[in-house]
Amino acid sequence: MGDDRHNKIQERAHQIWQREGGMHGDHERHWHQAEAEIDREAALPLTADDALPETGEIASSDVLTVEALAMRTGISGDEAQELIDRLGGDRAAIEQAARSLEMKRRR
Repeated sequence: MGDDRHNKIQERAHQIWQREGGMHGDHERHWHQAEAEIDREAALPLTADDALPETGEIASSDVLTVEALAMRTGISGDEAQELIDRLGGDRAAIEQAARSLEMKRRR
């Protein structure tokens, strides 16, 4: 089971790296984020509601998605949830708004 977990984490970390543009230098954060996501998913019971269609949309109730957005962009979980609720399921618009919000904060 340990090898299976390791492989899942490695695959998820690679997906996170790709999703964030494939820039090098953040591998530890990608690994820890992937590890946390995989462990949380393993602890959650699966239901029919967990399966989203392959539309590229996200559900506002998807806690893991909210947390991942917050970690990836540096905004708070509440801000991430608000963006998802306000912008619907458009992943690109949500990512852009989150990154814009964080950039404004840094100025």
